[in-house]
Amino acid sequence: MILLPTRPSYVRVACSLISRFDRRLCVKDGLAARNFGFLGWGLLNLAIPRGQFVGLSGVSGSGKSLLLRALADLVESSGELCFDGMACHAMSAPQWRRLVGLLPASPVWWEDSVGSHFHGDVVGWLDALGFGVEVLGWDVARLSSGEKQRLALVRLLARRPQALLLDEPTASLDSEASRRMEGVVRDYVERENSAVLWVSHDPEQLERLCSCRLVLSNRTLREEARALWALWAFLT
Repeated sequence: MILLPTRPSYVRVACSLISRFDRRLCVKDGLAARNFGFLGWGLLNLAIPRGQFVGLSGVSGSGKSLLLRALADLVESSGELCFDGMACHAMSAPQWRRLVGLLPASPVWWEDSVGSHFHGDVVGWLDALGFGVEVLGWDVARLSSGEKQRLALVRLLARRPQALLLDEPTASLDSEASRRMEGVVRDYVERENSAVLWVSHDPEQLERLCSCRLVLSNRTLREEARALWALWAFLT
């Protein structure tokens, strides 16, 4: 099954027409996986254009985090995986992960000081997420789960990835902090024209953010019951 993000500005087509684009799934402008398998899973197909948010949901334990790790080239996989038409296997793992950035549900912190994890100017993002610059002098040990999640997003964005794999990024946040994080990611995507795969259990959040919503069940991706649209500009 080919899963394509929706965009109301494009022409609606019947689902039966989607198969025509199968041979062109590894497209020129975004993150794409074709006949993609890992750790004994069946083959998956997925395309996320630049500038688009694709939502991913599924019951706990369905494999959402594992799928994101596979797309980030953190587990062994087979099939085609590419970004802007550049194949993952044609570059080193660090090169791929500079292009395709993963924000895990439980970010790892390897230094004692918050500031040791950052390089470059991040003050604007810190402010947008409710932090003062003094947070860079804090010890990681004093951070709450929500603070770690917000700061991990800043750490990821500072690397300027062109695709974002966000694993329940607001799960530890209240509604105000969640909206702040959504706004920061929106602004980043508008500026960088990045592709986004956003995992969440909150259907209202996915409705706000995403042009396409996918469900992972029984190691299979399906689109939620909404219209498929042909991405003519994306695929031609």
